[in-house]
Amino acid sequence: MDKISVLGVILGLTAIVLGQWLEGGHVGSLLQFTAFLIVIGGTMGAVMIQTEMRHFIAGIKMLRWVFFPPAMDFRKVLNTLINWGNLARRNGLLGLENAMNSEKDPFVRRGLTMVVDGAEPETVRRSLELDIDAYEDQARAAVKIWESAGGYSPTFGILGAVLGLIHVMENLTDPAKLGAGIAVAFVATIYGVGAANLFLLPVANKLKHYIMLEVRRREMLAEGLFAIANGENPRQLENKLSGFLHH
Repeated sequence: MDKISVLGVILGLTAIVLGQWLEGGHVGSLLQFTAFLIVIGGTMGAVMIQTEMRHFIAGIKMLRWVFFPPAMDFRKVLNTLINWGNLARRNGLLGLENAMNSEKDPFVRRGLTMVVDGAEPETVRRSLELDIDAYEDQARAAVKIWESAGGYSPTFGILGAVLGLIHVMENLTDPAKLGAGIAVAFVATIYGVGAANLFLLPVANKLKHYIMLEVRRREMLAEGLFAIANGENPRQLENKLSGFLHH
Protein backbone atom coordinates (compact mmCIF):
# COMPACT_ATOMS: atom_id res chain seq x y z
CA MET A 1 0.00 0.00 0.00
CA ASP A 2 1.19 3.52 -0.83
CA LYS A 3 1.16 5.01 2.67
CA ILE A 4 1.84 8.56 1.52
CA SER A 5 -1.33 8.59 -0.61
CA VAL A 6 -3.46 7.36 2.30
CA LEU A 7 -1.79 9.88 4.62
CA GLY A 8 -2.36 12.68 2.12
CA VAL A 9 -6.10 11.98 1.86
CA ILE A 10 -6.45 11.76 5.64
CA LEU A 11 -4.41 14.92 6.19
CA GLY A 12 -6.36 16.90 3.61
CA LEU A 13 -9.77 15.90 4.95
CA THR A 14 -8.67 16.43 8.53
CA ALA A 15 -7.40 19.93 7.75
CA ILE A 16 -10.74 20.91 6.21
CA VAL A 17 -12.87 19.44 9.01
CA LEU A 18 -10.59 20.76 11.75
CA GLY A 19 -10.53 24.20 10.17
CA GLN A 20 -14.33 24.23 10.12
CA TRP A 21 -14.43 23.25 13.78
CA LEU A 22 -11.81 25.80 14.85
CA GLU A 23 -13.82 28.53 13.14
CA GLY A 24 -16.74 27.61 15.36
CA GLY A 25 -18.74 25.84 12.68
CA HIS A 26 -20.48 22.49 12.91
CA VAL A 27 -18.87 19.58 11.09
CA GLY A 28 -22.32 18.33 10.14
CA SER A 29 -22.90 21.47 8.10
CA LEU A 30 -20.34 20.18 5.59
CA LEU A 31 -22.50 17.13 4.88
CA GLN A 32 -25.01 18.13 2.24
CA PHE A 33 -26.33 15.34 0.03
CA THR A 34 -27.86 17.76 -2.47
CA ALA A 35 -24.53 19.54 -2.98
CA PHE A 36 -22.74 16.18 -3.28
CA LEU A 37 -25.24 14.99 -5.89
CA ILE A 38 -24.89 18.13 -8.00
CA VAL A 39 -21.09 18.18 -7.97
CA ILE A 40 -20.21 14.49 -8.18
CA GLY A 41 -23.13 13.50 -10.42
CA GLY A 42 -22.62 16.44 -12.77
CA THR A 43 -18.86 15.90 -12.95
CA MET A 44 -19.21 12.19 -13.68
CA GLY A 45 -21.83 12.88 -16.33
CA ALA A 46 -19.61 15.41 -18.10
CA VAL A 47 -16.65 13.03 -18.05
CA MET A 48 -18.75 10.18 -19.44
CA ILE A 49 -20.01 12.36 -22.30
CA GLN A 50 -16.46 13.12 -23.50
CA THR A 51 -14.95 9.65 -22.91
CA GLU A 52 -15.20 6.30 -24.66
CA MET A 53 -16.58 3.55 -22.46
CA ARG A 54 -13.39 1.46 -22.60
CA HIS A 55 -11.27 4.41 -21.50
CA PHE A 56 -13.70 5.30 -18.73
CA ILE A 57 -13.67 1.75 -17.34
CA ALA A 58 -9.88 1.54 -17.65
CA GLY A 59 -9.49 4.85 -15.81
CA ILE A 60 -11.70 3.68 -12.95
CA LYS A 61 -9.70 0.45 -12.66
CA MET A 62 -6.43 2.40 -12.57
CA LEU A 63 -7.56 4.25 -9.43
CA ARG A 64 -6.22 1.37 -7.31
CA TRP A 65 -2.68 2.32 -8.41
CA VAL A 66 -2.87 5.42 -6.21
CA PHE A 67 -3.08 3.25 -3.09
CA PHE A 68 -1.65 -0.05 -4.41
CA PRO A 69 1.03 0.90 -6.96
CA PRO A 70 2.10 -1.58 -9.67
CA ALA A 71 5.45 -3.28 -9.13
CA MET A 72 8.24 -1.28 -10.77
CA ASP A 73 11.48 -3.08 -9.90
CA PHE A 74 13.94 -1.94 -12.58
CA ARG A 75 16.81 -3.82 -10.94
CA LYS A 76 14.84 -7.07 -11.19
CA VAL A 77 14.11 -6.39 -14.86
CA LEU A 78 17.80 -5.79 -15.52
CA ASN A 79 18.81 -9.01 -13.75
CA THR A 80 16.22 -10.96 -15.73
CA LEU A 81 17.51 -9.56 -19.03
CA ILE A 82 21.10 -10.42 -18.06
CA ASN A 83 20.04 -13.99 -17.23
CA TRP A 84 18.29 -14.26 -20.59
CA GLY A 85 21.40 -12.90 -22.29
CA ASN A 86 23.56 -15.55 -20.62
CA LEU A 87 21.08 -18.29 -21.60
CA ALA A 88 21.07 -17.11 -25.22
CA ARG A 89 24.90 -17.10 -25.37
CA ARG A 90 25.16 -20.59 -23.90
CA ASN A 91 22.25 -22.33 -25.60
CA GLY A 92 21.34 -20.08 -28.50
CA LEU A 93 18.12 -18.10 -28.87
CA LEU A 94 16.09 -21.31 -28.63
CA GLY A 95 17.37 -21.57 -25.05
CA LEU A 96 14.87 -18.81 -24.18
CA GLU A 97 11.90 -20.98 -25.09
CA ASN A 98 11.23 -22.03 -21.48
CA ALA A 99 11.34 -18.40 -20.35
CA MET A 100 8.92 -17.53 -23.15
CA ASN A 101 6.46 -20.26 -22.17
CA SER A 102 6.50 -19.31 -18.48
CA GLU A 103 6.20 -15.54 -19.05
CA LYS A 104 2.82 -14.06 -18.01
CA ASP A 105 3.34 -10.49 -19.21
CA PRO A 106 1.89 -10.36 -22.79
CA PHE A 107 4.34 -7.62 -23.80
CA VAL A 108 7.41 -9.57 -22.67
CA ARG A 109 6.05 -12.84 -24.04
CA ARG A 110 5.55 -11.28 -27.46
CA GLY A 111 9.10 -9.94 -27.45
CA LEU A 112 10.58 -13.28 -26.39
CA THR A 113 8.53 -15.07 -29.03
CA MET A 114 9.99 -12.90 -31.78
CA VAL A 115 13.52 -13.41 -30.41
CA VAL A 116 13.09 -17.20 -30.19
CA ASP A 117 11.60 -17.28 -33.70
CA GLY A 118 14.72 -15.59 -35.03
CA ALA A 119 13.22 -12.22 -36.03
CA GLU A 120 15.64 -9.50 -37.05
CA PRO A 121 16.77 -7.41 -34.04
CA GLU A 122 15.46 -4.17 -35.58
CA THR A 123 12.12 -5.86 -36.23
CA VAL A 124 11.93 -6.88 -32.57
CA ARG A 125 12.74 -3.37 -31.40
CA ARG A 126 10.35 -1.64 -33.81
CA SER A 127 7.47 -4.00 -33.02
CA LEU A 128 7.88 -3.53 -29.29
CA GLU A 129 8.17 0.26 -29.69
CA LEU A 130 4.84 0.26 -31.51
CA ASP A 131 3.34 -1.72 -28.62
CA ILE A 132 4.75 0.81 -26.15
CA ASP A 133 3.28 3.72 -28.10
CA ALA A 134 -0.12 2.03 -28.21
CA TYR A 135 -0.01 1.29 -24.48
CA GLU A 136 0.93 4.88 -23.63
CA ASP A 137 -1.86 6.31 -25.78
CA GLN A 138 -4.45 4.02 -24.20
CA ALA A 139 -3.22 4.60 -20.65
CA ARG A 140 -3.12 8.38 -21.00
CA ALA A 141 -6.63 8.37 -22.47
CA ALA A 142 -7.79 6.44 -19.39
CA VAL A 143 -6.06 8.85 -16.98
CA LYS A 144 -7.66 11.77 -18.81
CA ILE A 145 -10.95 11.04 -17.05
CA TRP A 146 -9.44 12.07 -13.70
CA GLU A 147 -7.77 15.14 -15.16
CA SER A 148 -11.01 16.18 -16.86
CA ALA A 149 -13.01 15.55 -13.70
CA GLY A 150 -10.64 17.88 -11.86
CA GLY A 151 -11.45 20.57 -14.41
CA TYR A 152 -15.22 20.07 -14.37
CA SER A 153 -15.66 19.67 -10.61
CA PRO A 154 -15.17 23.34 -9.58
CA THR A 155 -17.56 24.44 -12.33
CA PHE A 156 -20.28 22.15 -11.00
CA GLY A 157 -19.50 23.50 -7.53
CA ILE A 158 -20.34 26.97 -8.83
CA LEU A 159 -23.45 25.56 -10.53
CA GLY A 160 -24.54 24.07 -7.19
CA ALA A 161 -23.96 27.45 -5.54
CA VAL A 162 -26.13 29.20 -8.13
CA LEU A 163 -28.90 26.61 -7.73
CA GLY A 164 -28.76 27.07 -3.97
CA LEU A 165 -29.05 30.83 -4.32
CA ILE A 166 -31.99 30.42 -6.71
CA HIS A 167 -33.67 28.34 -3.99
CA VAL A 168 -32.95 31.12 -1.50
CA MET A 169 -34.44 33.79 -3.74
CA GLU A 170 -37.57 31.73 -4.29
CA ASN A 171 -38.15 31.44 -0.55
CA LEU A 172 -37.34 34.93 0.71
CA THR A 173 -40.75 35.06 2.34
CA ASP A 174 -40.13 31.80 4.21
CA PRO A 175 -37.13 32.25 6.53
CA ALA A 176 -37.25 28.59 7.57
CA LYS A 177 -36.09 27.53 4.09
CA LEU A 178 -33.35 30.11 3.63
CA GLY A 179 -30.75 28.28 5.69
CA ALA A 180 -30.93 25.08 3.63
CA GLY A 181 -30.56 26.94 0.35
CA ILE A 182 -27.59 28.97 1.54
CA ALA A 183 -25.93 25.83 2.93
CA VAL A 184 -26.25 24.03 -0.39
CA ALA A 185 -24.83 27.08 -2.17
CA PHE A 186 -21.63 27.29 -0.15
CA VAL A 187 -21.11 23.59 0.50
CA ALA A 188 -21.43 22.81 -3.22
CA THR A 189 -18.54 25.19 -3.89
CA ILE A 190 -16.47 23.49 -1.20
CA TYR A 191 -17.21 20.07 -2.70
CA GLY A 192 -16.33 21.19 -6.22
CA VAL A 193 -13.05 22.93 -5.41
CA GLY A 194 -12.09 20.44 -2.69
CA ALA A 195 -12.72 17.35 -4.82
CA ALA A 196 -10.67 18.79 -7.69
CA ASN A 197 -7.64 19.87 -5.66
CA LEU A 198 -7.62 17.27 -2.91
CA PHE A 199 -8.42 14.17 -4.94
CA LEU A 200 -9.12 14.34 -8.68
CA LEU A 201 -6.10 16.29 -9.96
CA PRO A 202 -3.63 14.60 -7.55
CA VAL A 203 -4.95 11.20 -8.67
CA ALA A 204 -4.44 12.15 -12.33
CA ASN A 205 -0.87 13.32 -11.69
CA LYS A 206 0.07 10.21 -9.71
CA LEU A 207 -1.36 7.89 -12.35
CA LYS A 208 0.59 9.75 -15.06
CA HIS A 209 3.74 9.16 -13.02
CA TYR A 210 3.10 5.41 -12.89
CA ILE A 211 2.37 5.33 -16.61
CA MET A 212 5.71 7.03 -17.24
CA LEU A 213 7.44 4.38 -15.13
CA GLU A 214 5.67 1.56 -16.96
CA VAL A 215 6.69 3.05 -20.32
CA ARG A 216 10.31 3.21 -19.11
CA ARG A 217 10.11 -0.41 -17.95
CA ARG A 218 8.85 -1.51 -21.35
CA GLU A 219 11.50 0.54 -23.13
CA MET A 220 14.12 -1.18 -20.99
CA LEU A 221 12.73 -4.58 -21.92
CA ALA A 222 12.56 -3.67 -25.61
CA GLU A 223 16.16 -2.47 -25.61
CA GLY A 224 17.28 -5.57 -23.71
CA LEU A 225 15.51 -8.00 -26.05
CA PHE A 226 16.96 -6.14 -29.04
CA ALA A 227 20.45 -6.57 -27.57
CA ILE A 228 19.86 -10.28 -26.93
CA ALA A 229 18.54 -10.81 -30.46
CA ASN A 230 21.60 -8.93 -31.74
CA GLY A 231 23.93 -11.28 -29.84
CA GLU A 232 25.40 -8.62 -27.57
CA ASN A 233 27.48 -9.61 -24.55
CA PRO A 234 25.45 -9.64 -21.29
CA ARG A 235 28.07 -7.40 -19.70
CA GLN A 236 27.61 -4.83 -22.45
CA LEU A 237 23.85 -5.21 -22.05
CA GLU A 238 24.14 -4.42 -18.33
CA ASN A 239 26.20 -1.29 -19.01
CA LYS A 240 23.76 -0.14 -21.67
CA LEU A 241 20.65 -0.59 -19.53
CA SER A 242 22.01 0.62 -16.19
CA GLY A 243 20.82 4.14 -17.01
CA PHE A 244 17.22 2.96 -16.65
CA LEU A 245 17.84 2.26 -12.96
CA HIS A 246 17.83 6.00 -12.26
CA HIS A 247 14.10 6.03 -13.03
